[in-house]
Formats: sequence, C-alpha cells, structure tokens
Amino acid sequence: MRLIIAIVRPEKLPDVKEALWKEKVHMMTLVDVRGCGQQKGYMEEYRGIIEEVTLHRKVMLLIAVNESYVERTIKAITKGARTNGGSVGDGKIFIVDLFDCIRIRTGEKGVAGIGGLSKELDELKKSKKIERVVIK
Repeated sequence: MRLIIAIVRPEKLPDVKEALWKEKVHMMTLVDVRGCGQQKGYMEEYRGIIEEVTLHRKVMLLIAVNESYVERTIKAITKGARTNGGSVGDGKIFIVDLFDCIRIRTGEKGVAGIGGLSKELDELKKSKKIERVVIK
C-alpha cells in the first residue's frame, strides 16, 4: 500500500481528476495549500501597495492506493498536471509507504480498508481473509 501525495496547480485540478477517473482512481482527498519551490515569488499591487508574494496557491491530493495502482496513478497525475511541455511550478509527486489503513465504517484493515479496484483486493476477497478491527 502506498500514499501518493501530489501538489499541483489549482487550474490543472480538473485535468488531473479527469485523468485519474479514466484510470479508475476515484478515491482522493484534496487540500488547498500554499508553497514555493523553483517558481519563487512575484510582485503584486493591492490597493496601491506593492507586495512580494512568495507562497503560491496549490492543491495537494492525498491518494491511498494498493500496489497494483501506483504506476497508473502516477502517470495519470503527471498527464493531467503537466502544462504544455512542462514548466516550473507544475508540481511534485511524493510516494510514501503506507503502514496500514482502517476503514472506520466497517473496521476493514489494509488492502480492504483502502478498497476500490485492485488485484490485491480481488485476491483477498477470494481467500475470504479480510481482517477487521473489532470495536467494543
């Protein structure tokens, strides 16, 4: 299981979501964030006062996927987020090992907790070995 963290331009979010949907990746969390990298800052005038803006608006996507969905998720994000030919400020993707996942509603753990479509979940359903957290 992996947690994919992608930081992209807000105006590219519809393209990223469309690319993810085409790859059958439907579950995600979005967070509005601010940050800077190679894009650095720019000057902006607001009510006659010139101000340097060093933190740019971005959108952070958090997507937990099973191993068989990692590459297709990364390709979809890259395809949707890249501007014409690619440019500074298009964003970054981080891939982090996910120790565990628990679905609060059902108590399902691990691969079953993430859910969605995957080879791992299909195999788990066939073996009927879905682990659950017992809530007392």
